[in-house]
Amino acid sequence: MANWMDRFFGLNENGTTIKREMTAGLIGFFTVVYIIAVNSLILSESGMPIEYAIIGTIAASVIGALLMGFWGNAPILLIPGMGINALFSYTLVQSMGLSWQEALAVVFVSGVIFVFVAFTRFSKMLSEAVPNSLKEAITVGLGLFLMLLGLEKGGIVGPGDGAILSLGSLSDPLVLSTVVTFLLAIILFIRNVPGNFLITIVLGTVIAYFFGMIDLGQLSEPGVNTAEAFAVFGAMSFGNFLSTTFWVAVFSLTMVLVFENIGLVHGQVNFINRPEKYSRAFQATSVSTMASGFLGTSPTVASVESAAAMAAGGRTGLTSLTAGFLFMGAAFFIPLIKIIPDSAIAPILIIIGGLMLQNIKNLDMKDMSETFPALLIIALIPFTYSIADGIAIGFILYPVLKVAIGKWREVSPALYVIACLFFVNYVFHVVG
Repeated sequence: MANWMDRFFGLNENGTTIKREMTAGLIGFFTVVYIIAVNSLILSESGMPIEYAIIGTIAASVIGALLMGFWGNAPILLIPGMGINALFSYTLVQSMGLSWQEALAVVFVSGVIFVFVAFTRFSKMLSEAVPNSLKEAITVGLGLFLMLLGLEKGGIVGPGDGAILSLGSLSDPLVLSTVVTFLLAIILFIRNVPGNFLITIVLGTVIAYFFGMIDLGQLSEPGVNTAEAFAVFGAMSFGNFLSTTFWVAVFSLTMVLVFENIGLVHGQVNFINRPEKYSRAFQATSVSTMASGFLGTSPTVASVESAAAMAAGGRTGLTSLTAGFLFMGAAFFIPLIKIIPDSAIAPILIIIGGLMLQNIKNLDMKDMSETFPALLIIALIPFTYSIADGIAIGFILYPVLKVAIGKWREVSPALYVIACLFFVNYVFHVVG
């Protein structure tokens, strides 16, 4: 068995052992297991039953681990992405008017396009077409959006009188429990405590209980109807397949998926000094994304938290497989997941958003033709509550400014095409 693993995963070649890989997978799992609760609660905002969302999240994480383990052979954990799950619920469903079943179809079609890109030369072409300033801006904008969602879910900000937002009432148990949980969460995170997000969810749930926000009687209610919950598999609806809204959603989601994962996978294989793993790891990520639509969840991405597994010594796909098998066991704790309150999830959204905001340091503030479109993306994603609109307006403005100052040659032909497609979308909205 050990010899087979060594040959298949190249353990000696990668300077690692079975024990080290499995330990890294265990640490990686405890770093990302929070996604089961967080992703499920965000998807439930789309109208999807939370039982469906939980099953879909677990299934997609397991399939992602198998793909990355056996095909990518990299210690990258594929889980439903933060930010993209918000795009699914708040943009595709709530803003664009798609049902959650139609949004799953959008995920599947976007995944098919992503697979085509990943397995052809389009991957390199698209990566080179979009300037780094816009790529970084998407990440930062998503981070700001996650922070806003966290602040709202925790009651810390809400609609104001005479203002868009105002501070929540400190007499509200939701606000108080969120604040206390956040203080614990940020301390655990800064001290780099292993499994800090999982600990935050547990402690946050206990704190909410003491504030009278949880009824433990829910645990004695009938459990999840497994057969019914698994009906989320293949629940996609292509009823709106020929509509402009459907294809605008596909285009927007594909843009986010491709460019976010290009950056994530590239950075992660370089982190372990194995750039030759990039192609297969990127391909595994694309197939996992396509599978997400069928399995009933928002798209999987190469998680930022994979760095925890890598820092623990993970160097091969055995790390991913270990985490995947642990995700299977998480299915037995669905009743507990369902009682987790918003106040336990909100601090995690705020912290992850803050981490993504750090990418703003990569913007060149000296060239405003580069910076201003990026800043507009960052501002409009949270302020319009639409990731797609924020990206679109920034991508349109970038070539306009470059042409205006005579630097049109700095814009790739592919970006001109992308900007025109976004512009045509808005023309359709005006005419429609």
